[in-house]
Amino acid sequence: MIVVTGGAGFVGSNLVHALNDRGVGDVLVVDDLTDGRKFSNIASAQIRDFEHYERYLDAVQAGDAGERIEAIFHQGACSDTTEWDGRYMMDVNYRYSRELFEYAVARGIPFFYASSASVYGAGQTFVEDPANEGPINLYGYSKTLFDRYVRRRLPAVRSPVAGFRYFNVYGPREAHKGRMASVAWHFHRQVGDAGVCRLFAGTEGYGDGEQRRDFVYVDDVVAVNLWFLDHAGRSGVYNVGTGRSQSFNDVARAVIAHHGRGEIEYIPFPDDLVGRYQNFTEADLTRLRAAGCDVAFRPVEQGVSSYLDWLDG
Repeated sequence: MIVVTGGAGFVGSNLVHALNDRGVGDVLVVDDLTDGRKFSNIASAQIRDFEHYERYLDAVQAGDAGERIEAIFHQGACSDTTEWDGRYMMDVNYRYSRELFEYAVARGIPFFYASSASVYGAGQTFVEDPANEGPINLYGYSKTLFDRYVRRRLPAVRSPVAGFRYFNVYGPREAHKGRMASVAWHFHRQVGDAGVCRLFAGTEGYGDGEQRRDFVYVDDVVAVNLWFLDHAGRSGVYNVGTGRSQSFNDVARAVIAHHGRGEIEYIPFPDDLVGRYQNFTEADLTRLRAAGCDVAFRPVEQGVSSYLDWLDG
């Protein structure tokens, strides 16, 4: 059995479908379906069972989280970068991760988990080194803290443990995220509704819509997770992005090209995001490639086209 926490969420549900594509249906999905609309992400998936995330934590703490677990993909988290309830964020993102990690390593179960490029904050160096970490929101801090916990424990761990610092992921099955969904999803809706993509005006030296992120297609993120499942023995914390930053204008132009119509409109940069916004991210893939991972990453133009074809389908 393979356990996927956050398995009804964005990356998690795509991972479940990718496992199904391999002929793997013995999957336990762990998630929170308080927002029941997420069910649609796994409605067509073949799974062994579903468990609510709090009940699964109870099972983990009781030492009975399932028999013959082949691997745990821990994708579940509160991913809202504007959430400031520290007790909730640290319980869900840090404590839960720590408990699941300890359960896995005590039993020699490969453990793969979602970290985030938010750990780098406003920094300009995206290399997996604590010296480059400087989160600017609570979400980023929760991910940073768990990465540091894993690093301290790794020398004594014999089973594979890999943390993946996802950059700006976009693609199928993210609609439930609402305002936290990718800009590709929002631009697609905006052009469909009003023929206009709304981008932030320039800030902190960047021109209108020229803030740059490393936008990575979710299928490529899933491919990295499965590569580490297939290649036992690799452990560490790794960046997962394309290795190339592209502007928000690039994403908007790709969406407009797909629709065959549309314009770009620039809106004032929100005051509450000043100093709390990553204007630039670009994954350094040196460590990922050194591990042997050869997954190819799609540029925005290709990834957005594939994504919008899926949405239209």
